[in-house]
Amino acid sequence: MSCQKAALELNTGSQPGPMSPERTEDVTAFEDYGTGLLENQLSVCDFVKIQKAFESPEPRKIICMSREDFIQKMTEIVGWGTKEEYGELFDKVDVAQDGFINWDKLTSFILLELYEQDERAKATVVPQWKDLEFLPVKHKDNIQKVIFLKSSSHYLTISKEGLLAIWGENLKLQETFPITSDATKLKHLWVTSLVSLENVNKIAVAFTSKEICFYDLLSKEEFACQYKLQGLKGTPICMDYWYDPLDANESILSFGDITGKVQAIAFTAALISLFEWPASACEDGEATMTINWAELLSGCHKCCHILEHKLHQGDWVRQVTYNASLDAIISSTTSNTNSVVLAWREKSKKHLNMTSFNIAQGIHAFDYHSRLNLIATAGINNKVCLWNPYVVSKPVGVLWGHSASVIAVQFFVERKQLFSFSKDKVLRLWDIQHQLSIQRIACSFPESQDFRCLFHFDEAHGRLFISFNNRLALLAIKSDASKRVKSHEKAVTCVLYNSILKQVISSDTGSTVSFWMIDTGQKIKQFTGCHGNAEISTMALDANETRLLTGSTDGTVKIWDFNGYCHHTLNVGQDGAVDISQILILKKTILVTGWERAITVFRPQNFNQFFIQPEEWKGGIQHHDDILCAAFLPPQTVVTGSYDGEIVLWNNSTESAHHVLHPDYQRLLKSKLDTKPQKLLSAGRSHSTDPVAEQSTMGVRNFEIDTEGKNAVTRLCFLKARKNTAVTGGANLVSCGGSGYVRFWDIYKKQLLAEFLAHSGAGTIIMSTDKMNRYLTTGDLDGWLKIWNIEEYCLNSSKNKITKAPTLIRSFQPHEDRISSLEMCEPGGQLLIISSSADCSICVTGVCNAPVWIFGQAKHWHIENYLFLPKRDTNLVESEIQKEISLFSKEESCLDPTEHSLLNKRNKDDSAYNVRPSEDTNLGIKYKERNTCMKETQKPYYGEVIKKSFSAFRSLSIGVLEELPEVNKPAFLLDPEKYFRKEPEKEHPQIPEAQSLFETLKAVFDEKNLFPKDILDHERKAKQLCQEKSCEVKKNKK
Repeated sequence: MSCQKAALELNTGSQPGPMSPERTEDVTAFEDYGTGLLENQLSVCDFVKIQKAFESPEPRKIICMSREDFIQKMTEIVGWGTKEEYGELFDKVDVAQDGFINWDKLTSFILLELYEQDERAKATVVPQWKDLEFLPVKHKDNIQKVIFLKSSSHYLTISKEGLLAIWGENLKLQETFPITSDATKLKHLWVTSLVSLENVNKIAVAFTSKEICFYDLLSKEEFACQYKLQGLKGTPICMDYWYDPLDANESILSFGDITGKVQAIAFTAALISLFEWPASACEDGEATMTINWAELLSGCHKCCHILEHKLHQGDWVRQVTYNASLDAIISSTTSNTNSVVLAWREKSKKHLNMTSFNIAQGIHAFDYHSRLNLIATAGINNKVCLWNPYVVSKPVGVLWGHSASVIAVQFFVERKQLFSFSKDKVLRLWDIQHQLSIQRIACSFPESQDFRCLFHFDEAHGRLFISFNNRLALLAIKSDASKRVKSHEKAVTCVLYNSILKQVISSDTGSTVSFWMIDTGQKIKQFTGCHGNAEISTMALDANETRLLTGSTDGTVKIWDFNGYCHHTLNVGQDGAVDISQILILKKTILVTGWERAITVFRPQNFNQFFIQPEEWKGGIQHHDDILCAAFLPPQTVVTGSYDGEIVLWNNSTESAHHVLHPDYQRLLKSKLDTKPQKLLSAGRSHSTDPVAEQSTMGVRNFEIDTEGKNAVTRLCFLKARKNTAVTGGANLVSCGGSGYVRFWDIYKKQLLAEFLAHSGAGTIIMSTDKMNRYLTTGDLDGWLKIWNIEEYCLNSSKNKITKAPTLIRSFQPHEDRISSLEMCEPGGQLLIISSSADCSICVTGVCNAPVWIFGQAKHWHIENYLFLPKRDTNLVESEIQKEISLFSKEESCLDPTEHSLLNKRNKDDSAYNVRPSEDTNLGIKYKERNTCMKETQKPYYGEVIKKSFSAFRSLSIGVLEELPEVNKPAFLLDPEKYFRKEPEKEHPQIPEAQSLFETLKAVFDEKNLFPKDILDHERKAKQLCQEKSCEVKKNKK
């Protein structure tokens, strides 16, 4: 039973009584299922009261109530409801009519009622579908099969000409392989079927050459054929595979052929080997083992045996499957005799027992629902019939509605519904319980008299595949938007974490900024219309995390405090609309990128007005395409990544570029301003034996601009926790972007050390890493997140580029649309991943199998109750932070220590918000001295400000304090002797000392004085009786 349903039925927040607002909403939502009944209106508080009434003061004693007692007590305890309603509830619970009920009977009835309501609600829910989409297939002939590989989360499709296509879980076509047997190279021979052997990581393909080939998915070669089963008497045209989830060695491969024969190979040691390898196979060294069907029939292979029957008598077997709950092989043909055959084997017998269904005009397909114990058949006579496997005389239900012959059926198992697809390209969804059609969809396929249709429903992903010859269409179920939790009204564009306030800051396309508590998910405040109606594309926090910068498509960047006051507006786009992708805040500069090849720079020391114009970046233009992202590594390295895949390395102090990195090449740059360092660098590199260095001396080389963005760099992250990479080597820069690749670079050796495909077929991706660079999180356009362990990845330099991916810790889909921003944080030493998406939601989760919470959900969470990772040593963290601070302070040692932070410097002309320094206010000398001492001890580092006592109260206007009116002195000050004079001490009588207990005790207490006489007499009689019995026992023994 779903948690949402249970929460609706047992309303924890409602007050006793049926007329509470929460209870009224529940009745409205579920009135079709009788929620007006008493048992559906009881809240959790009511059930707690009822439980106490059934509790006995004596342990292990069960209290039972008669009808009269139950009615009387319930009306008194619960406090609402009529006697008639409680009487009806008693009658429902007392099914056996025992005349009494207890707590166990009552709770069992309530749980059963909730379960049945949940099942009824599921059965009547009609799925909402996205628009019909045709996938970009490369098949040139009819598609024969669509399967999903659970182990690798890939789809496989195969067509008649033998082309196998591999699709990602996001349905992006990844690769295609021709799978052809030697015999199928001839004309008029093709692939007929495909099945997945999940337990042994293989696939089996059937050919019209009367053979079945087994391909190993784990082979280094591309789908190497491991076994080839030949010598079949008929061409196999349908197959099915099953394995025991409790014992994966036990498995069955069943197949039917054009001669009407149904055959099955039962494997007993599948994990070891499907078939027995001959001794000569090792000597010959042949990769493919050829097996003759006659060998299997004779029993030469001890690890498998054969089951078969011929009841279909020459008709083509259209479908075959083995069902474990029936322990039978089910097969079907288009004949009206023996249309469906169930074959099973008893343990004592070798031959199969069979039973058959005769269906008028035959059937095209069938499906079996194990929980409902129903077989659904797709009739050629336009009818869908439901059969009990043990009743062959007539169906238990007939579903009418199709106007053409039904060619496919499949159960929607979870909802207990049934899909059916007819030859006139009409899809119907049926409610099994009521045997009614609840949905009809007319599919828009091309008109054709002769076509082959394949039908496959992937229930786990809510995807329905329908093939039309060589075309493959997709119908995907929409998620219920009304039930989905939304953090924002519009698509979320950026998310940040403020470690000082322990708050998450988010922005959306509607120019709204929201603040959330990370510990509970509660929304604290919200700023609307920050840039009018323009979209906020990115945000950034200053080093102190006291100022928020928002970049918008209106061409401006605004600087805010957390009270919602805008201090400055940076005119980035020169009064035009631009696409800002990132804001990078350094000590002396603010860099803005995203819409052109140049870096737009602002210098906060010149922020003396409200509107600020950009200044010149001394390094000029070095990119050939738009700059999308940037990153900073102390003390003076800045890197920028562009749409064409180039990463340019800059010196932040001189603002000059010196090197370009690209997955396909590297090149050296000459600076216009500072030629001497470049000449020294060139001279030093020219004699190097490093191939990368030799390549860099070639200067600007010819290269092709990536116009499709396959190498686009969307995110750059420095691995700052790796302190000694300049000496020890190893990666210290990570980039990601187009085509789903993540790359690790060594910027000191100018070398690409590793690259791996993080998201196959997902297009552009983004990423984020934690402060200690232990984990890397990547997100794609389909809402998927992957968490990688990079702690030991690329720690050393190597000549050969690494293509193996790091350890994947977790892969999940918290969002339904593009992930727009990622952030990793550690509140309280617990590592969390925060993600925002275009589906209007913001999620937070942990690293290893932690629950996913959504900001804005009704129930708040408590992060401290979920320990995702062991808490780190705070002393170690503090020492690391101090090291970083020292690095930052060295870099910016040229700053005036009395200078304000670049982002905290105010507009001098803004008199309405000017705050007078504390030294100028009339607050007393001691306060001034204490404040001066505090300011001297706080030194700025890396963009931090000199914190003044008034920084948190900027909107307050502090003036001279008003003089207090004269106050009359109290009476105890005017006449202190009256109130405080000492009273003469009085002599107190002496208290006599109490005598000790030993002196006052007259006699020793004994049992006669302590206990009543009747108790003593009872004990004396018991002793006598015991003695008499013991004497009798001794006499009997003698």
